[in-house]
Amino acid sequence: MTEIQPNWFALVLLSIQAVLYLPVAGRALRRRVGQEKAALLVGMYAMVAAALQGFEAIQRAGLLPGIAAALAERVQWYGTLVLAIVLLFIVRDFLRLESGTGWLWVGGFWLVLLAVVRSNLLNLPDVLWSNGQSMIPRENLDFGIVLIGWMVFLSSAVLVTRRVFRRTPQPMHRNRLAYWAPIFLLITINDSLLLTGYTGWGNPLRLLTAHLAAYVVLNHHLPDIRQIIQKTVTFVVSAILCSVFYLGGLLLLEDALATAPDYDPRLVQAGVALITGVLFISLLGPIQRLTGRLFPVEQYNMGQTLREYSLSISNILDMERLATVAVGLIMEAMEIERGFLFLVDTETGEDGQKIYRLRAIRSPGERPIRMAKLAESNPLVHAILQDKSPILQYDIDLAPAFRNLTAQEREWLNALKAEVYAPVFAKGEWIGLLALGAKLSGNRYTETDLVTLSTLANQTAVALENARLVENLVRLNQELRQAGRALDQAHRNLERLDRTKSDFISIASHELRTPLTVMRGYTEMLLEDEQIQKNPYHLQMIKSLHEGTLRLHEIMDSMFDIAEIDTRNLRLHIQPVDVGELIRGVSSGLGKSIAERKQKLFIDLPALPLVMADPNILRKVFYHLIQNAIKFTPDGGRIGVHGRVVMPRSELPDGGIEIVVSDTGIGVDPNFREIIFTKFYQTDESLNKHSTSKSRFKGSGAGLGLALSRGIVEAHGGKIWVESPGYDEINFPGSHFHVLLPLRRLQNGETVRMGSALKMTL
Repeated sequence: MTEIQPNWFALVLLSIQAVLYLPVAGRALRRRVGQEKAALLVGMYAMVAAALQGFEAIQRAGLLPGIAAALAERVQWYGTLVLAIVLLFIVRDFLRLESGTGWLWVGGFWLVLLAVVRSNLLNLPDVLWSNGQSMIPRENLDFGIVLIGWMVFLSSAVLVTRRVFRRTPQPMHRNRLAYWAPIFLLITINDSLLLTGYTGWGNPLRLLTAHLAAYVVLNHHLPDIRQIIQKTVTFVVSAILCSVFYLGGLLLLEDALATAPDYDPRLVQAGVALITGVLFISLLGPIQRLTGRLFPVEQYNMGQTLREYSLSISNILDMERLATVAVGLIMEAMEIERGFLFLVDTETGEDGQKIYRLRAIRSPGERPIRMAKLAESNPLVHAILQDKSPILQYDIDLAPAFRNLTAQEREWLNALKAEVYAPVFAKGEWIGLLALGAKLSGNRYTETDLVTLSTLANQTAVALENARLVENLVRLNQELRQAGRALDQAHRNLERLDRTKSDFISIASHELRTPLTVMRGYTEMLLEDEQIQKNPYHLQMIKSLHEGTLRLHEIMDSMFDIAEIDTRNLRLHIQPVDVGELIRGVSSGLGKSIAERKQKLFIDLPALPLVMADPNILRKVFYHLIQNAIKFTPDGGRIGVHGRVVMPRSELPDGGIEIVVSDTGIGVDPNFREIIFTKFYQTDESLNKHSTSKSRFKGSGAGLGLALSRGIVEAHGGKIWVESPGYDEINFPGSHFHVLLPLRRLQNGETVRMGSALKMTL
């Protein structure tokens, strides 16, 4: 029984080591997105190592008496080779190298070769080589194959990792790769001892390798290995020195005080321990400084940096100077080789999605940086808006969240050669971005650095927002000045065009009036000729000529009046006018047109005071208003004329009268309520329906009637405007044209002269 106990002890001890591989497999099952293959390989490594450990435990416990020790040893050799092959594929997947199909074939070939040699399918002799003094037996050939294969696969993993490490400039990538150095060291020591025949209690270094490899492969952010080494070296050196001092001091004091009468070894030990503790505290600082020189880590006063930064940028309103000062201070304080400040502007894309434009703020002499446009759905934008914290280029390169970045976006980011991006937010809106390059020391950005950058970005927000406002104001002023110059030029062009139109109207009205008068006179003489009256055919021709002449004469009169209004030469023969009687005469003259269109004209005017006006000129206002109502009202429509007395007010100190001409026609677009009163205005549709008819529906004229009406009303000191719900040729909302005419002030003893009320229907 006493001989069996160590075997059972070995079983328990080695089984515990085998079980300790299970957490590695468990972590592999809880893999992150984008790490499926690496997690599978790490889990395979752990399970193979656990199986080898379990086999060793059972074999050492004596539970497999039928298996010879040599065979058990070969199982460990073969397992070591398999683990080296798996480790190579873990490294290649970790480094994101191209497919390792070639290495897969090499590994398969090596295992097949090992099986062939072991089974002696080639019928090799028992002694492969001998010189009389030494020989190579066939039994050792499989060991040689295992040893060479193990060296090939393990050295390949080391070399490819070293090559990638040397070509990687990014500190955090290098830090992640540096973790493979202790992994390779541990597995080399463990497998070397195993292959050279060392029989220890299991393979503890292999267990440590599996856990460390799983930690490196399955974790994205790894602690700075320099800081770990610095702390480890500091602790080890301090512990060794203190241990040496403690043991040396204790031995010296014991030898010196051994013969003393009151010698108490416990007091001596306590004194030496106390002195050792004081020495440890004293040595800790110098050792930390010494290791800091060997493994330098930047140190800066965060509070002082923030204070100087805030004071330096708080009053800067120029955008380019703000970028230069802000980025320069950050680069100087944190010893960074390059930096940029981007302005972030927003716009809406064609699909309604918000687009962020990143525009670098550069001085005129600096190298320009291409502007980038990032959609709201972009992974980088999503991360910035969600976290509002700095983002590392290391994360952009490796994190699965940024896998969907396009090749153009990655090219733009790589061109910046930045390692960290600190967003600037103001009132919850993303307004800027600090892009900072690598540190001059080559070290990575620490958590303290990222917190500092986030704070600096927050302090930049106020200054950047103020500078943006000033820049926008400057740009707006420039645009306003340009717009003002453009408006001045357009105003001058319009004035020149208006003068040209007025000159044309004046010349045309003067030059055409005389021949039209002659034509009118001769056509009227022909109409009175008895021979013409006896011939119906000739009579109809002469009537048509006469009507056309009258129409042209009417247009020329309007053009003449417009020309006089433009030149302020319109002469008014002022006299008391009964507006109701004037409207009666105008309406009667248009009775034929109203009847042709089967319309109804309702006039309801109360007794209104007489106004001081030129009756012949004022008559034209109501003629054009009622004629327009006839034209733009459909057949069977209604036209109404109403009036009222207006009490005195600011613009009418003596009061006035208001006449409203209403209709049930197509109405007036609210956007055109003013433009319809300009000269020659016609809608695009009416241009295609030009007609000289006075009553045709929507028939167009010369476009002078409303312009002439406004000029006449304003010449009398009044006002004219239109009110309408809108333009609609289906529902016919109608329109209301208002004419406001002032009354004159009564003299002492003078009474108001009133016209007669008028109520009639045509």
